[in-house]
Amino acid sequence: GCILDGKLYPFGEIARTDNCFRCSCSQDAMHCCSLFHTPTGYDKKNCKVIFNKKSCDYDIVQKSDPSKECFVSSRV
Repeated sequence: GCILDGKLYPFGEIARTDNCFRCSCSQDAMHCCSLFHTPTGYDKKNCKVIFNKKSCDYDIVQKSDPSKECFVSSRV
């Protein structure tokens, strides 16, 4: 298998690791890509970014009231 962040994963395709990556594990190497996209277009003055590990995505919420989401125009 392959070790990522101290955890052993089996050879083959890994749909989702503990840290929100999709990986392919072979005897030669382990290749991973993220399952999330970083928000870039949002009101940075009034909003903040919080990583949601359950959904493997970023939540963009109001600084004054984190229960309210902010509009996001772009992600990378």
